[in-house]
Amino acid sequence: MNLEATVADLAQRLEAVERRARAAEDHLAIANLQRMYGYYVDKSQWEHVADLFARDAVLEINGRGRFIGHERIREYMRHFGPPKDGLLMNHMQLQPVIHVDADGMHGYGRLRALMMVGQMGDHAMWGEAIYENAYVKEDGLWKISKLKAYQVFYTPYDKGWAKEVSPLLSEFGDFPPDEPIDPYPVYPEYFCPPYHYRNPVSGRE
Repeated sequence: MNLEATVADLAQRLEAVERRARAAEDHLAIANLQRMYGYYVDKSQWEHVADLFARDAVLEINGRGRFIGHERIREYMRHFGPPKDGLLMNHMQLQPVIHVDADGMHGYGRLRALMMVGQMGDHAMWGEAIYENAYVKEDGLWKISKLKAYQVFYTPYDKGWAKEVSPLLSEFGDFPPDEPIDPYPVYPEYFCPPYHYRNPVSGRE
């Protein structure tokens, strides 16, 4: 192999390594973005939560409807009010499966949230949700472009999912969505939120 061919080969290898490095960095950035979302929700830091969303983002949580655009999402977050003593809102972000498009500008994530929600002296709930989210690199930063949280269950902590569960949480009475969404089954009914990816072995959806 002559010098010119060797240099061309090395340049191709370097470009491939750089693509893999960028993909790894994007994967980590998206995972950290989603984890930060959980920590901010935990402490009712709604302005921080809203800052994580893209300008044209879409938010869907449980059966509350679809909220479109950054400012509407900020209004949604503010609807929950400031933090207060005795409030527990833990949203643990678990089992992330993340994919990034070859363009390095769009990503997708599936993960679950295990929730401990309640107010001391009033109520306490266990909950679980499955997220199927999309992400976009906007102004050089990864942001949430679509957050879709499928309710799996909510149950009183002292009874558990073997005895009592809540129906799908519906729209806020005093804060209507931009668009309604179709209801879907929640536990104990069987329902599997659609995956954003195919089976990596069989290729089946």
